[in-house]
Amino acid sequence: MRRMLIMGLAGFAGWASPAGAGWFSSTGPVIAIFAGELFQGEAVGKLNGSGTIMIQSSTAPGVTCNGQFTSSVELGGAGSLKCSDSATATVKFQRLSILRGYGTGSSTRGPMSFTYGLSAIKSKPYLKLPPGKALRQDGKNLVLVDTKQLVPALLPVKARISPAPQVVPDMPPVMQR
Repeated sequence: MRRMLIMGLAGFAGWASPAGAGWFSSTGPVIAIFAGELFQGEAVGKLNGSGTIMIQSSTAPGVTCNGQFTSSVELGGAGSLKCSDSATATVKFQRLSILRGYGTGSSTRGPMSFTYGLSAIKSKPYLKLPPGKALRQDGKNLVLVDTKQLVPALLPVKARISPAPQVVPDMPPVMQR
């Protein structure tokens, strides 16, 4: 019994983030579309269901939002945010697992949709993007781009491309007698 308890505690300790979120807590990425603008940050959730969230505008890095939330399996989650530009928001979210989920909110800036603990690719179905916009990975950065300006992805070439055939220069016409 004692061995099982130690193994269980060791498993929970593995949830702690490298940034030192602490025992019995987990830190994960947040991707949000807030009033048509991309925000990114992180959420720190505690084992008791409470936590904090911090997001930052991708286009105006000086605009940040901080808040708190509570969550339970039965009721989902709810929270509030206060931003550096005086905007406020209330959010509700659903768990996909103990470390992943999605939600929506309303604010003094406009509507909000977000994910936590998900990659950009897995977040797409849950984010309400502005019309004519798409999420695109630009190196290590996630950006919101116009769909009209999307550059097609370059696919790896699996077959060799043969060189173009040589062109024989035009011959002068043969003179007739």
